[in-house]
Amino acid sequence: MSPRGRRPGGEDTRAAIITAARSEFAQRGYDGTSMRAVARGAGVDPRMVHHYFDGKSALFAEVLALPADPAVLVERIAAAPRAQLGETLARVFLSVWDTPEGRQRFAAMFAAAAAQEEHARMVREFVGHEILRRVVETLQVDDERPAGAGSLEVRVALGAAQLIGMGVLRYVVRVPALADASVDEIVAVLGPTLQAHLLPEG
Repeated sequence: MSPRGRRPGGEDTRAAIITAARSEFAQRGYDGTSMRAVARGAGVDPRMVHHYFDGKSALFAEVLALPADPAVLVERIAAAPRAQLGETLARVFLSVWDTPEGRQRFAAMFAAAAAQEEHARMVREFVGHEILRRVVETLQVDDERPAGAGSLEVRVALGAAQLIGMGVLRYVVRVPALADASVDEIVAVLGPTLQAHLLPEG
């Protein structure tokens, strides 16, 4: 018997974990959500959450129906030479979304973000915090500028805006110039802009 009414393993348990995680992420954000709290919400032992999901980032990716684990993406981006950070970031972003399934998921994710604030919050955290900011932190970028136009927070937000804006125009609005462009063409233009935002000279 399961102790104190906790669910046994199975697809119902996995679905309950995802439902509880969606609620936790929406209410508390990524940083405020713990695997233990998700387990409580789902009525399962915390070990069961780890059985199904390899860490919080993997659970987050499942909640947002992302094609990839954010932690894996950060590793790929941060492994790039500093001089190629912007180009690598753009190429990894496109590699995740630039498939028929990825395009559909991207469009669905941003449709949900436009309709519901809780989805918008999760998207903001995914792009701005879980990808861009963690990459910058991994690279140990010095940021002694005061809050304002040149601060790390603003630069990360601008980088996120570039990526999200490109994705919306390419996959949702489907502006021909972007929808029909090759990955290499987009990376060649977008990469230097992201580089300037995240690792400005001087």
